[in-house]
Amino acid sequence: MSTILIIEDEPELVKVLRSYLEQAGFNVLAAGRGDTGLSTWEQKHPDLVILDLGLPDMDGLGVIQGLRAWSQVPIVVISARGQERDKIAALDAGADDYLTKPFGTAELLARIRVALRHSLKSMGADDGQFEVGELRVDLVRRQVFVQGNEVHLSPIEYKLLTILVQYAGKVVTGRQLLKLVWGPGYENESHYVRVYMGQLRHKLEADPARPRYLITEPGVGYRLKVE
Repeated sequence: MSTILIIEDEPELVKVLRSYLEQAGFNVLAAGRGDTGLSTWEQKHPDLVILDLGLPDMDGLGVIQGLRAWSQVPIVVISARGQERDKIAALDAGADDYLTKPFGTAELLARIRVALRHSLKSMGADDGQFEVGELRVDLVRRQVFVQGNEVHLSPIEYKLLTILVQYAGKVVTGRQLLKLVWGPGYENESHYVRVYMGQLRHKLEADPARPRYLITEPGVGYRLKVE
């Protein structure tokens, strides 16, 4: 079940969107300001953000830039600004899609599903499945299996694993992992990554001391091996 964060200052619209999205099977979070929206993202790491550009404390473009500094989370903009230059500005800043108010909830749901599918593809899993050796990650159902047996991960462990899946085969630095998993302000907490990587290895590797999947690149970071 994916989680959607709505950053919108119109309470009635939030109420309608929350009801519709929950009926469609999503978990929903909401924030009425840009700063609280960013802090909610840092704490909860939702799977998609619905963002209004006309917020009371800051321009929505600033929120997009703040999110893009740390994450590739899909962003669907909803705004009363319907001019082409506004759409281009939002998309250039990093938004994935743009809907002009008023819009139909069915159309918004369709855009959300497309954005989530694209996000899964960026993780190297067109059908929401990532598999290497005896490890399988179901990104749609948020389940992890080793040798066909489900392995239960904590939210942080799962987030860490999905970041490595997104960059499978590539080295991800410790600082990048700290930014993407824990958020701003944690770049120097290198022990966080070591501790949680150790926990992941004990759950996913046959021999945690000689990992097959979660490889350490000394002095640099970690890599999810795909060969």
